[in-house]
Amino acid sequence: MADNEQVLLDQVLVQRQAERSAPIREDEAFELFAAEQALATRQLSSEEVADGVIGGSNDGAIDAIYVFVGGVLLSEDSDVLQDGFSAARLLRGLKLELWLVQAKRETSFTETAIDKAASALARLLSLSESEDDLLKLYSHSVVSRTGFFRKALRVLATRHPQVEIHFVYATRGRASGPNSINSKVEIKARDLEAQLAGVISGAKGRVEFLGAAELWRRANAVPSYTTELTYQENATSGNSHVALVKLRDYMSFLSDEDGQLRRHIFDWNVRDYQGDVEVNREIRSSLENPDGPEFWWLNNGVTIVCSKATAVGKTYHLDDVQVVNGLQSSHTIFNFLRSAPGTHPAFDRSILVRILVTGDDLATRDLVIRATNRQTSVPAASLRATDNIQRDIEAFFIGHDWYYDRRKNFYRNSGRSAERIVSISLLAQAVMAMGLSRPDNSRARPSSLLKRDKEYGEIFSKEIPVEVYLWLARAQKEVDAFLTSEAAGISVPDRNNYRFHLAMVATAKLVGKPVRSPKQLKVLARDNVSMSAAHLSESLVIVREEFAAQEISTGSSLDKIAKGPDFVDRLISRLG
Repeated sequence: MADNEQVLLDQVLVQRQAERSAPIREDEAFELFAAEQALATRQLSSEEVADGVIGGSNDGAIDAIYVFVGGVLLSEDSDVLQDGFSAARLLRGLKLELWLVQAKRETSFTETAIDKAASALARLLSLSESEDDLLKLYSHSVVSRTGFFRKALRVLATRHPQVEIHFVYATRGRASGPNSINSKVEIKARDLEAQLAGVISGAKGRVEFLGAAELWRRANAVPSYTTELTYQENATSGNSHVALVKLRDYMSFLSDEDGQLRRHIFDWNVRDYQGDVEVNREIRSSLENPDGPEFWWLNNGVTIVCSKATAVGKTYHLDDVQVVNGLQSSHTIFNFLRSAPGTHPAFDRSILVRILVTGDDLATRDLVIRATNRQTSVPAASLRATDNIQRDIEAFFIGHDWYYDRRKNFYRNSGRSAERIVSISLLAQAVMAMGLSRPDNSRARPSSLLKRDKEYGEIFSKEIPVEVYLWLARAQKEVDAFLTSEAAGISVPDRNNYRFHLAMVATAKLVGKPVRSPKQLKVLARDNVSMSAAHLSESLVIVREEFAAQEISTGSSLDKIAKGPDFVDRLISRLG
């Protein structure tokens, strides 16, 4: 008889399938779900989770791969992976993490699964192996994703990174308690941990088992945005506050129950942690110096917005917390104090904290974000989420029961279906592919489309009717759902190479010519024209034939072809 947790887990999986416009294979659905739960604390978006799933033939018994540098997820266009990148700007001792997920719908954990992964990882994580040799043994997706780790390791070598390699093995079985994992599997897991720790001197290897109970609990957990902040002195004006907070108490505020950084409270910050830039070196230096002046004299402090703040004694109770200014200070403080002895003088220094109670007024929060970041050298692209056009799109989507996640995971953490949530990056890719006929940019530059003012202006403009944005989002979701169906016959690793080119072709066929401006899609949006399976099948024939022809004529891989402009020209020529 199945355990209650297994029954409940299966119900969650059934519900997830029901939310999809087109159900996918159960094994693939479980891989996506397991990867999401394995990295639950990282608060990845649905698109980021899906991008890391690489299951298929020659996958080395690995179903999903993710690499983080300093807590930031790497993608193909991340700076650290580009040729010529200098690691000098990065902080010494930065954490480099590799997360590997193996997901099986079975109700047990087996030795064979670990043995296969261990054998593959011995080669995939070796810096002495050539990529050409690896590609003869494993799929392009596996080699490419593990390649993020290999390249980052080389680039960061002079900065002496903290290396952690996590292997998460998920099934629908029991991971703890009686009749769970047998001793042989546990021994193999310890062997794999030792192997992963041996990738480089000082590395840490960890094998984690997730069974039905663990997966179900994680799926039902909601990250808390309610927390406490103990202060020393404060001043109050209206319902907002300024407080001096000991760094040991601020460290507690930043830490979750496992002692890890509560990254989700920085989701609304305008930029990621910048590493070993001058300002962070200065912050760290002021922490290191035991005879230096009070910390808050040298630091601008942090700004917190929340919906409610109540002071009891010397402790604030804060609801819906977001740190909107002070991410660099917060990360540097956290990283320094985590490794410092508890007697270090820095623990008793103070930081200035502004607590602004904005209620549920998102527009006011946006004004605060812009105002508190205007004094520093923040790139304009970093403030995109606060633009009026972004708020207009969000409001229009909500009116049609869709959710524009201009604030990462805001709607996901509110319990909305992932199938109706659209991130800024996905919408930008959809506009670039279908509205501007540049799917190669959508494929090759997933995280950097919004960094250049010129491209941002092309993608997000008041001249484009807001209903066109909703049509583009729905159309891209329809394309993605079609590619996951058995009718499409596209393998998991290849879908990312097809999705934006197929979207471009299918849209051009609906319009009757290649699309050069999103404004050309006004009629499709007005008439609510959908991407039917039949239409997408016809369009897929064109894309598939041209991919095959381009592979023969160039000898390049599908991945390389999809990222280049030549193939786009070929498709447009085919469309006439």
